[in-house]
Amino acid sequence: QVQLVESGGGLVQAGGSLRLSCAASGRTFSYYRMAWFRQAPGKEREFVARESSSGGIIQYADSVKGRFTISRDNAKNTAYLQMNSLKPEDTAVYYCAARYNGRDYWGQGTQVTVSS
Repeated sequence: QVQLVESGGGLVQAGGSLRLSCAASGRTFSYYRMAWFRQAPGKEREFVARESSSGGIIQYADSVKGRFTISRDNAKNTAYLQMNSLKPEDTAVYYCAARYNGRDYWGQGTQVTVSS
C-alpha cells in the first residue's frame, strides 16, 4: 500500500510562487512514477506534470510548461512541484499520484488559490 500526503498549498497573488510537496510511504519510492494533477471547481481533473522513476523522462501540460517544475528526492521519499509565475487560472486542488506495480495511488489533495 502506498500512501501520499501533499502539502504546501495556499493563497498567493498572481505572479507569485509556491512549492508543493508529496510525501510517500514505502521503501520503494525510487520505483514510483510520480505525477501531479489538478482539479478546478466545476472542471474535470487534469494532468499537470509527470516524472519517470529514474527522473529521466519528464512531461508537462502545455498550460504549465516553462512555469512549473516537477522533481523528486528519493532519499526523502518526496516529490515536488515548483510553481512559478502563478496565474488565477492555476487555482485548483492539486493532487499527487504514484504508479507502482501497475496500480495508481492518489493523495488527498492540497488547495492552491491564486488571486488576481
